[in-house]
Amino acid sequence: MKNKPNIPDSLLWEYDLATFNYEKSYKIVIERILIRGTIEDWNEMLSFYPMEKIKETIDWTKQLGKREKDFARLFLRSDILKSNAV
Repeated sequence: MKNKPNIPDSLLWEYDLATFNYEKSYKIVIERILIRGTIEDWNEMLSFYPMEKIKETIDWTKQLGKREKDFARLFLRSDILKSNAV
């Protein structure tokens, strides 16, 4: 597994990325991608994190409302994303 996903540093602008642990802080990373990420970022998220962690984060986050959570679940299953293994 890679040490970090290939996403823009600007998604995590307030963190020290030299010491940031992408595995331990997966909810923060996934949440940012869900909220502000591009399709490329979503594909990177899918290649870096297991689907279970992504789904767990969708359920956990308070930053998304029901509508956005439903959209995220639907989008993850769409043909738009490369790694749609839901």
